[in-house]
Amino acid sequence: MRRHLLCLVMALMAVTSMQAQKVYSTAHDYQADVKVFVVDHEYQADLLVYRESYDYQATGNAGKWFFVSHDYQADVRIYFVDHEYQADLKIYFVSHEYQAGWRDNSKKYLLYGTKR
Repeated sequence: MRRHLLCLVMALMAVTSMQAQKVYSTAHDYQADVKVFVVDHEYQADLLVYRESYDYQATGNAGKWFFVSHDYQADVRIYFVDHEYQADLKIYFVSHEYQAGWRDNSKKYLLYGTKR
């Protein structure tokens, strides 16, 4: 029983560590894991994103992103597209941390397990 519990805890920790929140913005779409479009209004977004000031604050898959300066530091690479139809994910940047979160849970998979 104890061994099963330990295995479960380790599996949950592995899944949690794969949640993409350290983000690198690529220069080309073919370099990206996810193509992102920034919408004009909150109601149009799949995900409401808050930009964190420090990397340790960007935890879980809840829209709290920290933008890193190098590709190798990132959990996920994104490319900002010019048109909504090109995007895998539509985001809206919010000004307060408590506003961050998913509006369309069916898109959550896009930010899970993308770490290379």
